[in-house]
Amino acid sequence: MSSETGFDPRLYDRFPTAGPRPPGELAALEEAWCGPKRWEWLTAINNNYIGVYYLGAAMLFFVLAGTLAVLMRTQLALPLNGFLPQETYNQLFTMHGTMMMFLFAVPAVEALGVLLLPQMLGARDLPFPRLSAYAFWAYLIGGLAFFGSIFVGLAPNGGWFMYPPLTGMQYSPGINADFWLLGIGFIEISAIAGAIEIIVGVLRTRAPGMTLDKLPIFAWAMLIFAGMIVIAFPSVILATLLLELERAFGWPFFDSVKGGDPLLWQHLFWFFGHPEVYIIFLPAAGAMSTIIPAIARTELVGYRLVVLAMLATGFISFGVWAHHMFTVGMPRASVNVFSAASMAVSVPAGVQVFAWIATLAAGRMRFSAPGLFAIGGLVIFVMGGLTGVMVAMVPFDWQAHDTYFVVAHLHYVLIGGMVFPMFAAIYYWTPLVSRRPLSDRLGKWVFWLMFAGMHLAFLPMHLSGLMGMPRRVYTYLPGRDWDLPNQLSTAGAYLFAAAVALWIADMARNFRPFGEDNAGNVYDGPGLEWLPNDLYSVRSIPVVKSLYPLWDQKSLSAEVAAGRHFLPDNPTGGRETIVTSTLNAEPQFLLRMPKPSAWHVWAAVFTAGFFLLLTVQAYVAAAISGVAAIYTLFQWCWLMDRPMDKPTVDIGGGILAPSYASGVQGHGWWAMVITLTVGGMVALLAGFSYVFLWSTRPDLWAPPPQDSLVLILALMAAAAVLAWIGVRALVHDGPRSPGVASLSLILAIAALTAGFGLDLNGWLGAGLDPKSGPQGASVAMLLSWQGLFVATGLMMALYVGLRLAWRYVRADQPASFELVGLFVVFSAGQGAFAAALPRLFPGG
Repeated sequence: MSSETGFDPRLYDRFPTAGPRPPGELAALEEAWCGPKRWEWLTAINNNYIGVYYLGAAMLFFVLAGTLAVLMRTQLALPLNGFLPQETYNQLFTMHGTMMMFLFAVPAVEALGVLLLPQMLGARDLPFPRLSAYAFWAYLIGGLAFFGSIFVGLAPNGGWFMYPPLTGMQYSPGINADFWLLGIGFIEISAIAGAIEIIVGVLRTRAPGMTLDKLPIFAWAMLIFAGMIVIAFPSVILATLLLELERAFGWPFFDSVKGGDPLLWQHLFWFFGHPEVYIIFLPAAGAMSTIIPAIARTELVGYRLVVLAMLATGFISFGVWAHHMFTVGMPRASVNVFSAASMAVSVPAGVQVFAWIATLAAGRMRFSAPGLFAIGGLVIFVMGGLTGVMVAMVPFDWQAHDTYFVVAHLHYVLIGGMVFPMFAAIYYWTPLVSRRPLSDRLGKWVFWLMFAGMHLAFLPMHLSGLMGMPRRVYTYLPGRDWDLPNQLSTAGAYLFAAAVALWIADMARNFRPFGEDNAGNVYDGPGLEWLPNDLYSVRSIPVVKSLYPLWDQKSLSAEVAAGRHFLPDNPTGGRETIVTSTLNAEPQFLLRMPKPSAWHVWAAVFTAGFFLLLTVQAYVAAAISGVAAIYTLFQWCWLMDRPMDKPTVDIGGGILAPSYASGVQGHGWWAMVITLTVGGMVALLAGFSYVFLWSTRPDLWAPPPQDSLVLILALMAAAAVLAWIGVRALVHDGPRSPGVASLSLILAIAALTAGFGLDLNGWLGAGLDPKSGPQGASVAMLLSWQGLFVATGLMMALYVGLRLAWRYVRADQPASFELVGLFVVFSAGQGAFAAALPRLFPGG
C-alpha cells in the first residue's frame, strides 16, 4: 500500500503493544471524558449524549406527527364527516407532512450518524462536537416552537410543499405561512451543520488503517447523505427566503401579475424535495446493509457494488426533480428526459435490494426483531419502488398525479425505505447505548402490528386513487365507492399507532442510557462500534485490517480494552482524537477536542429567537436576539487555536504526531470549504432564478448599469489577492508577520466591502426597485446574499483585530486566520459573479 502522507505503514506492526500500561492512565482518561452532572446535562457535547438527545427528539416528532395523521384518518373514515373543520384539517395536513419530512426523517438519520459514527470509525468523538450540540439545540427549539404554533391557531395551512400563489399574501394573509418559511429555513441550517460534522468526521477521523475500501457501509451512506444535503438543502433555504421576501416586502418572485412565476418555486423546492427522498433512504439503506449481514451471520454480498450504487443514487437523484412537475406544462423534451431519469434511479436501488436478498440467501437468517424489520422494510420498499416506476411513466402520471395513488406510493417508499429500517436500527443498536436491550418478544409484536397496519392503511389508497379520489381534501361525497377503502385505511392507521404505542412501552421499560455498562453485542455485529466502550468511546484506537474487524481480528476487543493500540491515554490532559488522512487513514495529528460549555446552547437559543421573533414581526427584539447570537458565537470561537504545551505527542507505539495542524491538513479547513460550498450553491441557484425569471418575461428586463463593472471586478480581485498575501505573510513567522498579515486581511475585507458598495450604488443609480418586477427582485436578492457575506466579513475583521490586540494571531497558530482568508477569497469570487451576471446577461 503506497503512503498518502509519508507515513510508514510498517509502523502498524508495533500494535498491539506489549507490556503493562502506566498506572493512573485509565483514570485520567475517564476524568477527561467524565459525564455531566446537574445542569451540565444541557451543555454536554459528547456524541454519546448528543446522539441520544438528537434521536430521542426525532422520535418525539415522529410520534407527534403520527398523532396528527391518526386525527386526519379519523376525519376521512366517513364521507362528509364533521370530526375536523376544514381549516383545522388543512393545518394538520401541513404540519404532518412538514414534521415527518423536516423534523423526523432527515434529523433521525443524522442523529443516528452522530450517535454511531465515532464508534464505527474508532474515533473518540466527531471533530466538531460543539457544532453537533448546536445543531441539536437549534433543531429542538425550532421544532418545538413550530409544533406549538398549532395550539395558537398559527400553524401553516398551505401543505408541506407550500406552493405559491396559495401561500402568497393574497391567499394566506396571516403569519401562519411565515412560521413555516422562517422555521423550516432555520431548521435546515441545523441539518447543514450536522452534515458538515459528518463529512469531516468520516473523511478525517477514521481509525488508522481504515482505508476507504474498509470503510463501514453505514459510514459510506452517511458520507453520501451529508454531501447531498450540502448540495440540495441550499435550494429550499433560497426558496423559503424568496417567498418570505415576497410576502414581507412585495418582491415579485412568484407573483405572475407582476412578472414573477410560481413554477420557480416548484423548481427550487423539488430540486431539494426529490433528492431528499434519497437523502432519507441512503442512511437507512446503509443501516440495512449493516444489520442484514449481522442477522444473516455472513458478509454483505457485493460490498463494492453497493457503495457504487449508493454513489450513483446520489448523483442521479439530482436529475429527477421535475418528476413532480409532469403536469405543469413543461416542454415535451424536458418531460422525456426527467421521465428517463426517474426510471434510471431505480437501477442502483435495485442493486442494493438484490445485494440484501443475496446476503440473506447466503447466510443463516435469524428472525429477531431487527431482522424482521429489515425484511419488512425490504418488502415494503420494493412495492413502493414498483409504483414509483409507474408514476415515472408520463401518461400514467397525468392520470394519477393528484389522486390518492401518489399518497400510497409516497408512504410505501418512505415507510419501507426509512421507517422500518429506522426501527431495525433502534432494536439492533440500542444495546450499544443502554444497559438493557429492548425486548425481542415485544419487538416482534411491534413489527407485525406495524407491518399489518402499514399495508391495511396504504394498500387501499392505490385503489381509491385509481377510482378517482383526489388527495389533499378534507372530506368527500357519499355514493362514490370510496367509503370502504377509507375505512380500511383508517383502521390501518389505528393499528400502526398501536404498534408505536407498544414500542414506546418497550422503550420505557428497557431503555436505560448513560450508564457505566451497556448490554453489549447482542446480535454479534462485526463493526468497531461493538468494541468495549465508555464515554471516551474506545480505550485505545485500533489499527483496522479488515472490513469486518470483530469477525476477522478475534483478539481485537481484548487488545483495545487493554490500551494496546493508538492513543491509550490523553497526552495533552484533555479530550483528544486522532486525525487521519482522507484516503488511507494514516495518522496525521492529534486533535484536541473542546470541553463542554454553555456558549453553543446560548447561540442556539438566540439564533432561534432571532428567527421566531422575525416571524411574529417583533423586529427590535429580533435584532437584540441576533446581536446576542453573534456575541455568543464570538465567545464560542475565541478559545480556538489555543496555545500548545506539547507541539508533538506520543500517540501510541512510540509514534510522535503534532498536536496542531492548519491548511489543507486541518479539519477546520475542510469545514470551511463545505460551508462555502453551501453558500456557493445558494448563489448559483439565485443566478438560476434570475435567468429563469428572465426566460418567462424578457420584456420586463431593462438595460443594467455598465459603467462600474470593471472597477467592481478589480476590487474583488484585490480583495482575494490581499487575503492570500495576508495568510502567506503570517506563516513566514517573522517578528512583524502577525501585524502585517492582519493589516493585509483587514484591507482585503475593506476592498470586498468597497466592491459591494460600488455594485449596490450602480444599481441604485439605475433606479433599482425590487418591488417593480422580477428583474429588480432577483438583482436585489443577489445583492442581499452578497451583502450577508460582506457583513460577515466585517465581523471577521473585528474578530481578527481583537485577536491581534490579545496577541492570539501567531505564526504557529494560523488556522483561524487562514479560514478568514479563505472566506474572503470565496466572497470576492461570489461578489464578482453577483455583479457580472445581471450586467452581462441577457446582454444588449
